[in-house]
Amino acid sequence: MLAFDPRDSTSLDRAPEDCTRALGQSVQGLRIGVPKEFFGPGLSPDVAAAVEAALQVYESLGARRVEISLPSAALGIPVYYVVAPAECSSNLSRFDGVRYGHRAATHGDLTDMIKRSRAEGLGPEPKRRILIGAYVLSHGYYDAYYLKAQQVRRLIADEFQRAFRDCDVIAGPVTTTVAFGFGEKAADPVSMYLADLYTVPGSLAGLPSMSLPCGFGAHGRPVGLQLMSNHFDEARMLGVAHQYQCATDWHRRVPTGY
Repeated sequence: MLAFDPRDSTSLDRAPEDCTRALGQSVQGLRIGVPKEFFGPGLSPDVAAAVEAALQVYESLGARRVEISLPSAALGIPVYYVVAPAECSSNLSRFDGVRYGHRAATHGDLTDMIKRSRAEGLGPEPKRRILIGAYVLSHGYYDAYYLKAQQVRRLIADEFQRAFRDCDVIAGPVTTTVAFGFGEKAADPVSMYLADLYTVPGSLAGLPSMSLPCGFGAHGRPVGLQLMSNHFDEARMLGVAHQYQCATDWHRRVPTGY
């Protein structure tokens, strides 16, 4: 059961909901939206093949595939990596070694303590996002970057709402390639950011989404199927995912490519 949390400022005051209620429901007649932009250049053939096979499983269960368009989805990466670092810069400012977070064992005055604490307590990626966020929120750049990103974010959210008029859930790949190894792209953050091409649009729109194992690609590494539903429609999304897992055994298989 999910319900309102009075201690969470982001929690909506809604009636309690049982998100397991659709687990046994058939997908007969379900409309699955497939964004054509998610199957364009840049998607690995082995990932495309695994996702296509998953969609065919749904069709064999009685679901219907519907082609949809999310023309602004490709802007999700630049928008997300303006909005997210801005929020990161704002939220992580509290980790100064005084009230929150790590405190350096040795330091001089208060300013030196804060500098040392943040230098020791934050890793390369948080530092990178803090610097980017501070830049896009600074005077003279707020309107050019952060405000513009929020405007495009609204365009992306509106496109999803139009798409849900024609479909019940949206399906597509999770990433452009098979899963990569731990630390494999640590030295290339831009490459890691681009791996989020298909997941950040839904996040920017505030939509519930999930990833399901749907096959193995190159070198025996796993491929994920992404499902997205409209706001407050998590029960249907979980039910759709459950039907796929009942019909396949990918979630029980162990990848061999590591």
